[in-house]
Amino acid sequence: MVGWMRRAPLRVVMVACLVAAGLLLVGSVAHITDLLRHGLHPYPWAPDWLNLYWSSLAVLDPLAALLLIGGKRRGVDLACGIMATDLAANGYAAYGVQHTGFLAQPGLQRLTAFALLVLATAPLLRGHLADRAHRRTGD
Repeated sequence: MVGWMRRAPLRVVMVACLVAAGLLLVGSVAHITDLLRHGLHPYPWAPDWLNLYWSSLAVLDPLAALLLIGGKRRGVDLACGIMATDLAANGYAAYGVQHTGFLAQPGLQRLTAFALLVLATAPLLRGHLADRAHRRTGD
């Protein structure tokens, strides 16, 4: 399985990185806007820790996007961490705090699709970007 991932054309890897980076930047704009309008606690219905987590994405999302644009494997790792924790946080917010379901939350639906995209393409991206880094260092 790993072999075909490492042989993926560079343009496929570049497109996947750019799509993920673009969507992370869209999220960045939303989180930065929330921070500017409402401060560190933009959602009064959510617990403080959840508000602080979402506010932290105003820094983490653009950082992951820049690392992906730069072709860094750390960008893939950070994007995976962000998507996994953001999906868990939003799932908790929907089910545990708001007591709604998946179908009633279009934002959660979009986030789930993006998380699946990032997590599914991560092995392809990591393998290719790891090879690029490996070739540069001559190891």
